[in-house]
Amino acid sequence: MGRIFEKRKHKMFARFDKMAKAFTRIGKDIAIAVKQAGPNPDNNPKLRMAIQNAKGVNMPKDRVESAIKRASSKEEKDFQEVVYEGYTPHGVPVVVECATDNPTRTVANIRLHFSKNGGNMGNSGSVAFLFERKGVFKFDPSKLNLAELELDLIDAGAEDIQQDEEEITILTKFADFGHFQ
Repeated sequence: MGRIFEKRKHKMFARFDKMAKAFTRIGKDIAIAVKQAGPNPDNNPKLRMAIQNAKGVNMPKDRVESAIKRASSKEEKDFQEVVYEGYTPHGVPVVVECATDNPTRTVANIRLHFSKNGGNMGNSGSVAFLFERKGVFKFDPSKLNLAELELDLIDAGAEDIQQDEEEITILTKFADFGHFQ
């Protein structure tokens, strides 16, 4: 075929590999969201976010719909969201959130990575009290008038509003927007 084809083939296959990994990850996100709150994106904010992420990586619409349909079926295996805690070599606390279909394999992999890099896993609850989950929204200040919106944002649950030249950052409670924990 020629050298040019070989170079193109290498680039194409590298791009296809990245796309396949992204599609698989988003398919798992869709499956988790459907199992938690149902297949209707209007009633399921986590599914809505996963669909938006799928559009962001140019995942075809039929693949998204088939992932939703596959997750809605009863034969589909369940993905569990698990949280592991530990410390890095200098005592810095770390919280690792995972989605897995096999928690035994996942805990072994997490423990391997901690021990390989000089850290150690902690017990459940040993680190989590140090962290607080927050929702973070970032907006372009040229498109918003913050003076008008500030009171509405506080009524909607905004805890902190920070304004820079490049962006407006709004911090909220994580449970207020899209995830119920």
